[in-house]
Amino acid sequence: MKDDYNELGRSYFPGIDVSKLDDETKREIEADIKADFDAGYEGILNLPKKARFGVYLAYIYYTALFKKISNIPSSRILEERISISKPQKASLLFGSYVRHSFNLI
Repeated sequence: MKDDYNELGRSYFPGIDVSKLDDETKREIEADIKADFDAGYEGILNLPKKARFGVYLAYIYYTALFKKISNIPSSRILEERISISKPQKASLLFGSYVRHSFNLI
């Protein structure tokens, strides 16, 4: 987010100055994102199985990233790059594939 905001001038949260982000505003943003994830999951369940896996995998990945970001104080959001490690990505892929294959999503 640091490079997007500082280098590229991107803002993902209209009306919010992320350089002045505080914990309360961060929680409000997270609640909005959580609602989007919940609605997205419902949409995934309605997809045909052939089309569902890739979308479900993206959902699982971004949910894991969101959880990681949620556990970081607002003061650190622009200080560091937050990512999912390669081993965790592999684990997410495997778990998602198993759940999808056995209709456990």
